[in-house]
Amino acid sequence: MKNSFLFLTPVLFLFLSCGNSQTSKTVNNQTVSKGSVTQAQSELIFDHTKVFPNNTQLAFAFIENGRVKFYGVEKRNDTIFTIKNRQNAFEIGSITKVFNATLLADFVLENKVQLDDPINPYYDFEFNNGQVITFKTLANHTSGLPRMPSNLDFDIGNQDPFSAYDSEKLKYYLTNEMELSFDEDGTYEYSNLGAGLLGYTLSKIGEKSLNQLFQERIFSKYNMPNSTIGSENVSVFLVQGQSPEGQPVQNWNLASLSGAGDMISTAEDLSKFVMAQFQENDETLALTRAKTHTMNDTSGIGLGWHIRKGPSAENWIWHNGGTGGYTSCMVMNKDKKNGVIVLSNVSALGDPMIHIDQLCFELMELL
Repeated sequence: MKNSFLFLTPVLFLFLSCGNSQTSKTVNNQTVSKGSVTQAQSELIFDHTKVFPNNTQLAFAFIENGRVKFYGVEKRNDTIFTIKNRQNAFEIGSITKVFNATLLADFVLENKVQLDDPINPYYDFEFNNGQVITFKTLANHTSGLPRMPSNLDFDIGNQDPFSAYDSEKLKYYLTNEMELSFDEDGTYEYSNLGAGLLGYTLSKIGEKSLNQLFQERIFSKYNMPNSTIGSENVSVFLVQGQSPEGQPVQNWNLASLSGAGDMISTAEDLSKFVMAQFQENDETLALTRAKTHTMNDTSGIGLGWHIRKGPSAENWIWHNGGTGGYTSCMVMNKDKKNGVIVLSNVSALGDPMIHIDQLCFELMELL
């Protein structure tokens, strides 16, 4: 499993015992009432959340048989409380890549581009050594581009490490430093640079900012009013991002690489996007889920989405993300119309962030 910057492998955690009451059950101070989450889900949430610093908040969407319910928790004074936060906004990091690919699929179906077309003609300069990159290889991480451009100094001490990487620096990289590394069949190498370049190119083709294109072609279509790019554009409560130690941090601005992870959204909005995946007549979303590259017997990738075999050999479609102040994960099973979304203000730059992916997939197994 891959976060914005790390490979992650889920492990199974043991449940903890908890107290009971006659009208509801509690795990720590999580109230588990009728229509909320199950006792097993609550125990699992507590078991993972207890390691996070105070002021950590998690927002959940559980989709089962095509029906969605929401749940939220916050850790305060070393106690975990149930809260309502379905409309609270979080940075979603690399889940943005799925929306990037959705925009690409939309352009393909409108015959603006083809997946195997090169992006080179959309630039008025030649790429280093005449190297050619296609739309599909940017969307499925087989372009040969590295995770980060060589002329980006990613300093975790900088609370907004991408903000200075403007279009001129991207152009310099493409014309002077770019070196593709792949074999004839294409090798999967997760690339924030590649996704950022895809979004930048789509913005050039659409002649609008990436946020405008997302708003017009995705957010409005799927009724996602509280999703955007840029913290200054958030219209609902934006949960404060935190460092691994629990200190407030800045929101990220990925500048020219915005398509790699700049989106902000809510559990409610993302649940609508997942529910739309279950509709049979949405050609754009179907195109993003179609496998374009096989990594091994159990894993592949479509356009943006990662694909893995679930416990019963069915396909799970998923992506996760992380920034300096947030970690998120989203997984779904289209055939069963099930899915889990977890948003948090757990920093992706510290060890505890691995719990978000573990929690998301273990909650999926309980559906």
